[in-house]
Amino acid sequence: MEYRNLGKTNIKVSRICFGSLTIGPLQANLPIKIGANIIKYAYECGINFLDTAELYNNYEYIKEALKTIPREKYIIATKSYSYSRETAERSLYNALNKLETDYIDIFLLHEQESEYTIRGHYEAIEYFLKAKEKGLIRAFGISTHRVKGVLDSLKFDEIEVIHPIINKFGLGIQDGNSEEMIDAIKKAYEKGVGIYGMKPLGGGHLINRVEEAFEYVKNIPHLHSIAIGMQSIDEVDANVHLLQKGNIPKFLKEKLSKKARKLIVQDWCIGCEKCVETCRHGGIKILEGKATAVTSKCIFCGYCAAACPEFCIKVI
Repeated sequence: MEYRNLGKTNIKVSRICFGSLTIGPLQANLPIKIGANIIKYAYECGINFLDTAELYNNYEYIKEALKTIPREKYIIATKSYSYSRETAERSLYNALNKLETDYIDIFLLHEQESEYTIRGHYEAIEYFLKAKEKGLIRAFGISTHRVKGVLDSLKFDEIEVIHPIINKFGLGIQDGNSEEMIDAIKKAYEKGVGIYGMKPLGGGHLINRVEEAFEYVKNIPHLHSIAIGMQSIDEVDANVHLLQKGNIPKFLKEKLSKKARKLIVQDWCIGCEKCVETCRHGGIKILEGKATAVTSKCIFCGYCAAACPEFCIKVI
């Protein structure tokens, strides 16, 4: 496994970051011990970096994994939507207590859009910076789905880490394309900001082009690490092989292709009907104001997800 220093933070991370959203209640909802075993297996493969968030509600998996993973050798990044001192304190201690740890390596403000949202959350930022002085946080940053979020964050020297969305076709980038995002990432990198990307497979929509999609992000020189969701031992093996060899062995690809798939719609769906307009199979409809799969007709192609402006539909 290759490791890189995360900007100027003095935190060394593996090129692959374990994206833990996929194991928890919002997606696979695996039993705690099974999910924890996947995290531990990834660590044994050299993946020392994990991304989570308060929203994911999956701290129990990580706590279980940390029973055998040495805490000082593992890097945990979490996120919250905190906007005030009180909400920031609640989020930080929620993470510390549920993970049963004395510190969080990287704490991010979740889904920041611009200078204005950052300033609107500045009371929380001040709290996190004081927590950093006390040793409760090692580095502070933001996650963002916007090019402007990356660029505007550079106005704030206190932002040490950025977690932007990036993939070959720009899926999920809310205000630009992949080339514009790469330009923004480069500027952040040149400033010394630590950068780890998210959604290299576009939330799973590029799974049929996985080798091409992974190669694209792997070759972006300004990414220190790439967070990718994993929910099985086979997926860990596939991702490690992609990083090291650039492909997935045929036997492993066949195993993964047999995995049962399902379509999920997150709670923030606004019922805009873009997915319905896109699907030629009648595989999705709006029911009580929210997109719902028509299981008898859905072929799990993912076209509806690619059309979703809110990025709330996934095929897993």
